[in-house]
Amino acid sequence: MSTTNRYFDLWDDMHIPGRWHLDGPVDERGQEVNPWQFKEGRLLELGVTPGFRQDPAGQPLDFTLAGLTIPLVHERVVSLFERLGLQNQVQFIAARVEGQSQPYWILNALRILRCIDDARCEEVRFWEPRHGVPSRVGEYRNVAGLKVDPARTEGADIFRPWGWTGALIVSERIKLEMERVGLSGPRFIEA
Repeated sequence: MSTTNRYFDLWDDMHIPGRWHLDGPVDERGQEVNPWQFKEGRLLELGVTPGFRQDPAGQPLDFTLAGLTIPLVHERVVSLFERLGLQNQVQFIAARVEGQSQPYWILNALRILRCIDDARCEEVRFWEPRHGVPSRVGEYRNVAGLKVDPARTEGADIFRPWGWTGALIVSERIKLEMERVGLSGPRFIEA
């Protein structure tokens, strides 16, 4: 009997009272660091240490989605991923957080997989010629109720879905371990 892997869209729990919220990223001079590069599924060499400003300040979290859904994590998350042997699936990029002396890291998922199960999603819309953006025709324009086809995940534990890279997908294995060690901040929606 085969088992089907379960996957989860990893989000930030916005209902934690007194929690922080983070803008960013910016470089040491306060200039914006391109946030979109963290959704490209590739190793990055930034040449700067990105910084994040608290807005508003509050309780630090182990997992936060900062400005434009950039995953920012505490050392506890880095240690967990290393313990699980996931170094080939993620890159951790050192980052600064205003008012914090502890190290934080941008979690950069290194894989993008064509795995969205269009038929199981609540709604899927594609760019069409009538939208006036020829370079985007055939790509996802909107995905509601994201569902992943486990048969198309290549056994990955963490990745972004092709065409909808704002989503960060983790396996049930990661979800259970994050819950077991009591990390603050993550919220999981079955995909």
